[in-house]
Amino acid sequence: MEQANQFRTAAARGRSAVLSIVLGTALATLAAGCSVIDRSAAPAFSKSDTWAILPIANNTETPQAGQRAASIAQSLLATYGYANLARYPASADDETLFDPAKPDAQQNALNWARQQNAHYALTGAVNEWRYKVGVDGEPAVGLTLQVLDVQSGKVVWTGSGSRTGWSRDAVSGVAQKLERDLLSPLAR
Repeated sequence: MEQANQFRTAAARGRSAVLSIVLGTALATLAAGCSVIDRSAAPAFSKSDTWAILPIANNTETPQAGQRAASIAQSLLATYGYANLARYPASADDETLFDPAKPDAQQNALNWARQQNAHYALTGAVNEWRYKVGVDGEPAVGLTLQVLDVQSGKVVWTGSGSRTGWSRDAVSGVAQKLERDLLSPLAR
């Protein structure tokens, strides 16, 4: 009788362990389904080099989404130990909702970075920055970031990703988490 009780207890523990593994895997899969990230391999950046934060293009209908993304990126780079950061000065009319595309803006910003003697420049594009329409109104953010070698203008690192949050999350919080994930290789 005692042996049968031990067998049942062991079987119950086994079922409990399997259930825990299945639930853990399901939760991890659900959480992973909320974001997508692709990055190139990051070269070894020196944290003592001067970096320029260039404008991040706003491809959304949300005014100033590019400036918001650039602000978060600058803060994250500073927390990673990059002390020599210069931010491209924004003009008063940047990113109005119906502003026509400015094809020379990227080149002007890169020229400004050269004048600052920056070695690297961070730029990119915001492709989504909104609350989804619906009952829950989840925040959704999509970004592409690039690090340029300022002298050559060549892309030396790139990352692209999207992330959604829960109905009680702020778009800026979702953006910060996404940018942290995207820029994590630069933290080394």
